[in-house]
Amino acid sequence: MRRFSSLIALFLVLSFLASPVLAAAGSSAPAPAAASTAPAKADKSPVAGLAGTLSTVTGIAISPLLGTSVYGAYQYFKAPDDAARAKLPWYAQLTFWLPGLLIVTIVAFKDSLGAALPPGFKKPLDVLETIENKASGLVAAGAVVPFTMDTFSKLVTAQLGSPQVESINSGLATLTLGAIDLSWLLNLLTIPFGVFMFAVVWMASHAINVLILLSPWGAIDAALKGARSALLGLLTLSAMINPWVGALLSLVIIVVSYLIAGWAFRLTIFGSVFCWDFFTFRKHRTTPVATGNRMFSGNLLTKSGVPVRTYGSLAQTPEAGAWTFTYRPWLVGPVKTVQVDPKSAQIGCGLFISTIRREDGSLFILPPRYRGHEEQLVALYGITGGVQAAGILKAWGSFKELFTGSSSKAQVA
Repeated sequence: MRRFSSLIALFLVLSFLASPVLAAAGSSAPAPAAASTAPAKADKSPVAGLAGTLSTVTGIAISPLLGTSVYGAYQYFKAPDDAARAKLPWYAQLTFWLPGLLIVTIVAFKDSLGAALPPGFKKPLDVLETIENKASGLVAAGAVVPFTMDTFSKLVTAQLGSPQVESINSGLATLTLGAIDLSWLLNLLTIPFGVFMFAVVWMASHAINVLILLSPWGAIDAALKGARSALLGLLTLSAMINPWVGALLSLVIIVVSYLIAGWAFRLTIFGSVFCWDFFTFRKHRTTPVATGNRMFSGNLLTKSGVPVRTYGSLAQTPEAGAWTFTYRPWLVGPVKTVQVDPKSAQIGCGLFISTIRREDGSLFILPPRYRGHEEQLVALYGITGGVQAAGILKAWGSFKELFTGSSSKAQVA
């Protein structure tokens, strides 16, 4: 119920942003006679600006580097002369969007060869791409999105201060709104809302990077990347054909991203820990300890109310034959604990990631820092099944957990 109440609040915010400008646009429509003689002009109303802003922010969130570079290039070529280009923001300068598009091209070339490359050669490149996606996402959220929302706010206040809008209400006709810049007030609402939209869509899109990072097959990588590129292309084409169709598609993407925000957030944390451990060779600085080791929950803990890939600490309790998993939901809030039965557990040793599992699924997913320390974990936690090589079917079952939160029963060839 809490999730649906927040969803209703999301639509209320959209309605709040759109309602005043809808009234302004409807009242400022020219008379039919005038429309027949005046030349057609592009719709520059705040309502059209809202539709374009939604599509722009959503597109940048799906692919931050590609979206920011294309948006910057569009503004660059749209500028009438060099003097106007010099006044454009930094992301619309040639020194940013051209190298950005070059990086995107290199990544696309890497993806085209991904199916033919062994995992050992492709994974370091996937790690670098995941880090790039995080960095470009932070830059877009901190600079590009606020600037875009600020431009929309100035458009709204400029239209609300025009003579046509002032004449809508006789009580407001006496106020010289055009002399007052209220864009800062509107920014208090639009910029946080824009960053929120960007955050939920970016997390859902970034989850694809993490899935690619963890996938053992290049063909799945290509399918995931192709699906995201197709969605971005559909959004761009829809916005070009009709801004309102693009805005409607953007709203659908935002709502779906909001509904899977918890899944995407946990997968984002999973990918961040994976990249940090892999890129910094943390396994060479890690020693498992008896007091607790940081790891992610598996699908079997969902029976105890712990979502899959929840980041926490696993400790051996004083009572023999029991484990305690401690975690914080969303990494904040009160500490929660759950007792885990280690009966019939074993460690499945994979190429990059190992898991503590039973025959019916996984108990815990180990970050790369524990790769090579599996025997120490067996001794610390008293794992009776020892260390076993993870077969291809077990790898497929673990990968399915990333999508569905469930795992097929392990099968032994």
